[in-house]
Amino acid sequence: MPDSPLSDSPYEVLGVPADADAATLRLAYRRALRSAHPDTGGDPERFHAVQLAWELVGTIEARAAFDRGGRAATAEPAHEAWAPAAPKPRRDSRPQARSYGHPGGLSREVYLSLVREWAGRGVTLDDPYDPALVRSAPRDIRHVLADALAEEATARSLANLGIAYTIWHDIATDAAGRGLPPKLDHLVLGPTGLFAIQSEDWGGPVALKRGELVGEVLGGERPIRALAARAKAIGRAARVKPTALVVVVPDDHAGEPLELGGTVRGAAVALVRRSRLASAVREGLPGSPHLGGTEVMEVRSRLQAAVRFA
Repeated sequence: MPDSPLSDSPYEVLGVPADADAATLRLAYRRALRSAHPDTGGDPERFHAVQLAWELVGTIEARAAFDRGGRAATAEPAHEAWAPAAPKPRRDSRPQARSYGHPGGLSREVYLSLVREWAGRGVTLDDPYDPALVRSAPRDIRHVLADALAEEATARSLANLGIAYTIWHDIATDAAGRGLPPKLDHLVLGPTGLFAIQSEDWGGPVALKRGELVGEVLGGERPIRALAARAKAIGRAARVKPTALVVVVPDDHAGEPLELGGTVRGAAVALVRRSRLASAVREGLPGSPHLGGTEVMEVRSRLQAAVRFA
């Protein structure tokens, strides 16, 4: 199963329906492989995706395992990574950042509500994260689950910033949201500034252009504008001013590890790959002011008094 609920299934990669017979599937694979082969001018990423798709559904055994939700007969079901993870004991004794709130919690609640409503009244869902169920759900429902996973992944990355940083997750705001109760995914405070962060997974590439995100997958959304409105609402309530507005996406959805997009109301704007986020926060963004120790303590006190969780 793909890593994201929004990722194309192997059948979609090969351009066949999920109930295609073996001969049709094999023919589609050969055609896709020829058209994507780098030696004939094809796209190497597409070529790799076609090969992976065939590994997942190219044999009777692999296809049956995939349709049940796993990658192979002996593999663990891939959707276990989609369900809320059980807490794991820490092996690193270094102090972690102070953290408040429940990252991805609201998005998971909304997903569970939407998927049960979509399934219909009287239908019992033994596993709302079952891969076959998720694959068949409308894109807007899969998008909510993808965002929950993105928020949780960001939280894991930010936790290792160290004791100098404080993090709030799932913060309620009075700004407008996309089909969800209005909230800011993460707010990070430390000596390198006050970062308002939105974790996203649109299922495809995005880029910064003239201070806003662009991409076919956005469907008319204006993420930087929405993030700025949420950050402004929180800043107004706490009488603080965010120094950076950051949208973090899966690594393969951004062309550069860190892309800057000017400023909005004095806050530096950036699109950041997930693997680059922690170092970007530690280093600070170009054009984003650092904060002194006394200022960090004052801002933290104001936020602690004003923050409300979604």
